[in-house]
Amino acid sequence: MSIRNKAYISGAYEHPTRLAPDKSTPQLHAECAAGALADAGLSLKDVDGYFCAGDAPGFGGMSMVDYLGLNVRHVDSTETGGSSYILHVGHAAQAIAAGKCSVALITLAGRPRSEPFGRQLGNAPEAPFEGWVGQSTRNSYGMCAARHMHEYGTTSEQLAWIKVAASTHAQYNPQAMLRDVVTVEDVINSPMISDPLHRLDCCVVSDGGGALLVVSPEVAKSLKRPLVAVRGAGEHVKGPRGGMNLDLTTSAAAISGPAAFAEAGVTPADIQYASIYDSFTITVLIQLEDLGFCKKGEGGRFVADGNLISGSGRLPFNTDGGGLCNNHPTNRGGITKVIEAVRQLRGEAHPAVQVPDCGLAVATGIGGVLGALHGAATLILERQ
Repeated sequence: MSIRNKAYISGAYEHPTRLAPDKSTPQLHAECAAGALADAGLSLKDVDGYFCAGDAPGFGGMSMVDYLGLNVRHVDSTETGGSSYILHVGHAAQAIAAGKCSVALITLAGRPRSEPFGRQLGNAPEAPFEGWVGQSTRNSYGMCAARHMHEYGTTSEQLAWIKVAASTHAQYNPQAMLRDVVTVEDVINSPMISDPLHRLDCCVVSDGGGALLVVSPEVAKSLKRPLVAVRGAGEHVKGPRGGMNLDLTTSAAAISGPAAFAEAGVTPADIQYASIYDSFTITVLIQLEDLGFCKKGEGGRFVADGNLISGSGRLPFNTDGGGLCNNHPTNRGGITKVIEAVRQLRGEAHPAVQVPDCGLAVATGIGGVLGALHGAATLILERQ
């Protein structure tokens, strides 16, 4: 069953805080929920579906339903890391199309900046094999970048252009953690974190969160908000499978992206704005290739020379500054990708970065560890 145009995003809210030592995680979830409901013109009593991921405290969805005082008939707490909240929009659209709910609330919140913690593999299947050698997220992404450079001649200067574009946009976002515009030289001269990735190739760590309301067509048309339709969605999980499928230069977006475009009935050439998950600069480059905006190996040339900068480039991306400059709450920043795409489609982005007459956008995310076990989710959104 296709979900094309069977659900709409009618509420979107990004929490303004980037440091919340005085707030609890449930409180941040609640404040995000209140913001999205106010944006849509709805109340908690209207919500009959709730969606969250592993950032939700306690028993996840159950705890938050109780904390928010919701009376729902559908709950989904699927966890796929940074792609979770892009995936949840697709799942909410599926639930609405199947008649399981009509007003789905999606919330994300966390305090990794106030309560820093190290990445723990825990009881994951790979833990006994990888944990003892100090495997970390940044090390894996460094390997992906190194392999891409080895196979395709990609350069650190080309990767740096992704940060330059993000910082160019972030200067107009008063909530962004890093608002200073940087140059290619600034990026490649910043300290090396995991060769060949420099500090400015890495995303920020922030507290905060966000929320979305996905509603049925009937509800959407009764509200005084622009109609932003969920036109297509795709998801995929990719793992090394014990070394049998070890490909450091292709992500799960190579499957989730084409699936979303096929359901939407559009192509990458039709997209006017792109929200691309940016935990690291290499994450952006590989997703752009896998989504079909350029051929595999041509990502470096595609992102260079300001091609991702709104107003001058061929594909405006992450006009809020993204995870590289704006925020990256809970290590699951995917929800902010959808929020900025909604702003662009409503014409509510900052005037300096607003894409003129933006009608079609893509939002995509990576969760887990690129080059190792990870998932991808892709959305095609349309202003109607």
